[in-house]
Amino acid sequence: MVKGLLGKKVGMSQIYTEDGVLVPSTLVEVGPCYVLQIKTEESDGYSAVQIGFLDKKKKNATKPEIGHVAKANTDPKRHIREVERDGDGELVIGQELTVDLFQEDALVNVTGTTKGKGFAGVIKRWGFSGGPMAHGSTFHRAPGSIGPGTSPGRVIKGRKMPGRLGNKRKFIKNLKIVKIDKENNLMIIKGSVPGPVGGCILINKSGA
Repeated sequence: MVKGLLGKKVGMSQIYTEDGVLVPSTLVEVGPCYVLQIKTEESDGYSAVQIGFLDKKKKNATKPEIGHVAKANTDPKRHIREVERDGDGELVIGQELTVDLFQEDALVNVTGTTKGKGFAGVIKRWGFSGGPMAHGSTFHRAPGSIGPGTSPGRVIKGRKMPGRLGNKRKFIKNLKIVKIDKENNLMIIKGSVPGPVGGCILINKSGA
């Protein structure tokens, strides 16, 4: 089959194990995903499976998007990704993939986009201390000197400065699957995953 599926972050919660241990966890709606394209070594030079997740209204889709999913006999998808194949299981275009691919207590790798927090200064972005907050001070939240003068006379690359905070692709390895609800396509993952509630994440089997 495939090594990963797309999902939607539902939110965070907490559950108790049989030993009475409280485990902070994240609820993720995994699939159903649909096989849109199968790429092979002969035709594409590499082996992969293109999957789609969450329907998109046809009025909001372009003609190429509608034509691309026509062979799969499904609606245009909001999220499309390529995932690796897992073994030699039979796959057909249009096939539905659900959370059944995963097992409880297994480890997964999660990829998502962190929350975007806009333009931030050095105190919020990098944890700078800042200057005195007294009325007589003229140095409060500014970054201060950013480089030497005569030599080399430029700002050194990598200097921590104000800029965009968040909205970056983040990869977290080896998160444990606490529970799977196959009827509702829900997966409970131990700990937190990147992104806001409703954000799309990619869940791969550990080692994929």
